[in-house]
Amino acid sequence: MSELAQDFVKHLQTLAERNRGALAELRRSAGFAPGAYPPAYPHVERFVPTDSHAEDSFRRALYLTAALFAQLPKQQTGRSFAQAFGALWRQRDSASLEQRFVTLLDAEPETLPNYLRQAFSLLAAEQQGLDYAALLQDLARWLSSWQPQRYDGVSGRDLVRRNWARDFYRQSALLND
Repeated sequence: MSELAQDFVKHLQTLAERNRGALAELRRSAGFAPGAYPPAYPHVERFVPTDSHAEDSFRRALYLTAALFAQLPKQQTGRSFAQAFGALWRQRDSASLEQRFVTLLDAEPETLPNYLRQAFSLLAAEQQGLDYAALLQDLARWLSSWQPQRYDGVSGRDLVRRNWARDFYRQSALLND
């Protein structure tokens, strides 16, 4: 994990403990495109790299991560979003949760925030925590308009999709063991 991602998550945790008003502003920012809600700027912009532009994928990932954290302020290091959602699927034994997840995996960068907000509402109901630093890095890859191919022809977005699918479906293997 990058040091910046770790520092950002620590900042969000501090806001959750000491500044509920800031957390409410970040929660409200979920209704806007990532980075388009000015009341959230004081809580996020200090972490945006100086060479970033308004539509930079890392900047948008910071804002989306902050909005999702505000919905579910429960950090659990080492547990991906897909592991948390897979655990919820396993717990509820719900085909509709699996379908939601598959639909989310197929999302384009423009629609991903909407699907994630819905998924986080479900996670929040069961207090399923996750690793927000890992989420931030995954979202930065997914939201990037520049998708270079790796040596095996896989883009960053597709790599995140594959990793999330693996993490999600491994939860069902835990159920069957």
